[in-house]
Amino acid sequence: MATCLALPFIFLLVSFTAFSQGRKEYLLQDNWKFSKGDPLRAAMPDFNAKTWETISIPHDWAIKGPFEVNNDIQEVQIKENNEKQSSVKSGRTGGLPFIGTGWYRKPLSASFFKAGQRAVLLFDGAMSYPTVFINGKQAGHWAYGYNSFSVDITAFLKAGQENILAVRVKNLPEASRWYPGAGLYRNVHLIVTDEVHIPVWGTYITTPVINAGFAKVNIQTKVENHGLAAQELKLVTEIKDGSGKILSTGSSSLAETDESQFEQQLIVKTPVLWSPESPVLYTAVSRLYAGKELKDEYETTFGFRTIKFEPVKGFSLNGKYRKFKGVCNHHDLGPLGAAINLSALRRQLTILKDMGCDAIRTSHNMPAPELVKLCDEMGFMLMVESFDEWKTPKVKNGYHTLFEEWAEKDMINMVHRDRNHPSVVLWSIGNEVRDQDVVNGNKLITFLQDICHREDPTRLVTMGMNHYDQVMDNNFASAIDIPGFNYKPDKYESANTRLPQGFLLGTETVSTVSSRGVYKFPVEFAKMRKYADNQSSSYDVEYCDWSQVPDDEFAKQDSLEFVTGEFVWTGFDYLGEPTPYDESWPSHSSYFGILDLAGLPKDRYYLYRSKWNTESPTLHILPHWTFPGREGQVTPVFAYTSYPSAELFINGKSMGRQTKNNSSNTSTYRLMWKEVTYQPGMMKVVAYDQNGKAAAEETVHTAGKPHHLVLEADRDLLSADGKDLSYVTVKIVDKDGNLCPDASDELTFTVSGTGKFKVVANGDATSLALFHVPHMKAFHGMLVVTLQSSNKAGEMVLKVKGKQLKQSSMSIQNRTVQ
Repeated sequence: MATCLALPFIFLLVSFTAFSQGRKEYLLQDNWKFSKGDPLRAAMPDFNAKTWETISIPHDWAIKGPFEVNNDIQEVQIKENNEKQSSVKSGRTGGLPFIGTGWYRKPLSASFFKAGQRAVLLFDGAMSYPTVFINGKQAGHWAYGYNSFSVDITAFLKAGQENILAVRVKNLPEASRWYPGAGLYRNVHLIVTDEVHIPVWGTYITTPVINAGFAKVNIQTKVENHGLAAQELKLVTEIKDGSGKILSTGSSSLAETDESQFEQQLIVKTPVLWSPESPVLYTAVSRLYAGKELKDEYETTFGFRTIKFEPVKGFSLNGKYRKFKGVCNHHDLGPLGAAINLSALRRQLTILKDMGCDAIRTSHNMPAPELVKLCDEMGFMLMVESFDEWKTPKVKNGYHTLFEEWAEKDMINMVHRDRNHPSVVLWSIGNEVRDQDVVNGNKLITFLQDICHREDPTRLVTMGMNHYDQVMDNNFASAIDIPGFNYKPDKYESANTRLPQGFLLGTETVSTVSSRGVYKFPVEFAKMRKYADNQSSSYDVEYCDWSQVPDDEFAKQDSLEFVTGEFVWTGFDYLGEPTPYDESWPSHSSYFGILDLAGLPKDRYYLYRSKWNTESPTLHILPHWTFPGREGQVTPVFAYTSYPSAELFINGKSMGRQTKNNSSNTSTYRLMWKEVTYQPGMMKVVAYDQNGKAAAEETVHTAGKPHHLVLEADRDLLSADGKDLSYVTVKIVDKDGNLCPDASDELTFTVSGTGKFKVVANGDATSLALFHVPHMKAFHGMLVVTLQSSNKAGEMVLKVKGKQLKQSSMSIQNRTVQ
């Protein structure tokens, strides 16, 4: 079976934009009023909301805390030794106060809307059960907090007058297995058009033929004509390259038999293909005319690429076979909570790109449109996922309560919004759904998969399955386009033998746990290992009952062509699911991440980088070399490197040269000196290339007493838009500049000038310190301060202080947005 896919995408511009005389788009971001609770008449125009908090959206009402053990505490039934037992999950959803009802209100200016126009509100997501009111009347609603939806509010608006928009959202207890966020955590857009217009997600572009000489571009464009007499409608479409050069033009008229949809085919000569390595994009500009009058203008950005999944051979992009080097990510942005921020997303993707990552699974829900757009631009392949539940519950108020009424609507919106993005290569219809164990559960696969195929015939569908015996015995796994297995590398061969597809995917892999900068002794492989300090070892040898260490998955990915890649759980730590300490407060964020909650790399980052980044060499050694009291005790040293061999020196004395070998999975991918005894001083590793020539070295010194602070910003030039972010890593170092790996000093932060302190995080899953308060203890010598630009150009200055530490400061420049 071979499927050839080549797809573009649509992106509706999110800043205020005038496309034509008819179309204007407004990003409704500022001057909202918010209140937690459910006051009577809150939707009414005359309701007095002056005492409500003034906020900007995106907004997560719960992220400021406080953390509390009883916030959404969940009792879970588990089976152990064939007996049901109760497990109390204290930090499962992050310990934050997201449960309850909240209201948002905003006046819509009289200048926004005139008689004879149409107005639609587009919500990128609202957590959850959003109900939309205009001037006190209900205009629409949705249920699933992760999905985008639109509401036509034309009939409720008063032309030429100020109108009142109100939105009610409600979060139920026991509705999630991780932190969901709360409120209008994604953007809200007001789209004003002529009566004749292209609707939300109204274009669908496919590229059925791509070769070196030319590509065919098929464009379907829907038209809405509300209550007007039939008119002669014409659509003129131009395709432009990244420089704005027009490459192709097409014009067509709408016939009565076209059922309000234009069908156009244009030709682009010598198309440049989209890939993670070269994410080249094009733009289709469609102009809708009634007679000679321009009624609407709509831009669709797209790319050319082909994808195939073939038996035995696996996955190919643009004719080249490759494997997904992917991560799973939840939607929260650490200390920012669920509130979406473009700069925060870009930072995450930049870090992942350097690791060699080329794919992301949006676990376990529809992503923010900003993430999809960034993946198009920066070059990441996306598996867009829909649900964590179908009909059979995991949690009391989960998606199973919505499935019958909402599943098809949610799937259609997901596919229509994202089906034109070149980065989107797979749809995922579920994660570890318990319907995999139910008789006829495969009929639900058919139901959801058929929706994907109907709305987008060009992509295959997958899902994450974790109950191997059941899905293999009940024909569940055979019903899905691409069988996706979670944590089953030891089953890949048998699955491929039994299943008809001829290929499969590691939809969720590894789940190794670690805490940045923490090293536990003795170093030994262990499942669900727990310690009194609620931390996990960064030697990357600890994992879960159901999972493995990275090397075990690497071995199968390297040896089995029919395995099309992996998506590691997870790229970043996230709020909630603090396994193995999910019953041990104060743990309230995950340990799974390759990077911690502050976005700082754990040692494991360099293990993946050494395997995945083929453009830049990697050499990283662990642990740190400051262990007072361990003198003379065995303290193993690991090297994560892309080089085949390396030699370790302790205080100038060689500890021997190690070479990667196939004696075990870990020996294949790590260099390990297991019998080193700790002596203070200097640890150095020299790496050798394939020819035995010294190619790189890394040195770590035993640290002295904390002396001063070092500040490192990921960006020192921001846009003066009031949204842009700079992430400043703060390190506590000794007088010689060596990181003090056990320093936990309390640090305070002040910001002056054209910007402000936003949040701070240290990556400690047990810390109950509030992110938005400008002081926090360092965790193993480090933390990250986030600064936000203002709307004015100029300079902001960050000052960081700690007792008995030399103060440090740095400046960040804001420039005016062009």
